Amino acid sequence: MIYEIRTYQIKPGSQAEVEKRFGEAYEYRKKYSPLAAFWHTEVGPLNEIIHVWPYPDLAERVRVRTEAAKDPNWPPKIQEFILHMESEVLVPFPFLPELTPGKMGPFFEMRCYAIKPGTLPGLMERWKGAIGPRVKMSPLALAGHVEFGEANRFIHIWAYQSLDQRMDVRKKARETGVWPPPGGGDTLLTQANKILMPSSFSPVQ
Repeated sequence: MIYEIRTYQIKPGSQAEVEKRFGEAYEYRKKYSPLAAFWHTEVGPLNEIIHVWPYPDLAERVRVRTEAAKDPNWPPKIQEFILHMESEVLVPFPFLPELTPGKMGPFFEMRCYAIKPGTLPGLMERWKGAIGPRVKMSPLALAGHVEFGEANRFIHIWAYQSLDQRMDVRKKARETGVWPPPGGGDTLLTQANKILMPSSFSPVQ
């Protein structure tokens, strides 16, 4: 399984209309393949929408996108609002479950880290050994490394019931030594995060 994460920067004040048009168009698009999640930024870089599409592999992504492009109702008619577009293909860590529809949030924190070249295998081993106790404290929606996009980067997305719960969970995780995984701090180059909220039509809420 792979996930394409598409991030669009949109014009200020356009979010409601963009989500309305996207949701209407998705009713036609979903017969080709399902959406995993659709969020907009609440804290961090504002005026962004993020949509996540799962595919079995790259070949299926190409096939589905080719078929969907023939549909007169897709892509959504939001071009007038888009200022910038980015696409990343994420390969999830193999020891994690797939992102499936359901209630998880409604607050999601996306954390994007750049790491030193060659350090991904060690990072995955540290995560594998520590993730069990951590997900008992709050759900992990998705985590993996970027295969196509910015190199040497991994993304993890956590779900919380509120921002207060996020603060409480993170504090408890640090105090009890549950998280972050021990070691590897010297492999991190940059860290960034953003708080996301789901649209009404997002399969993950």
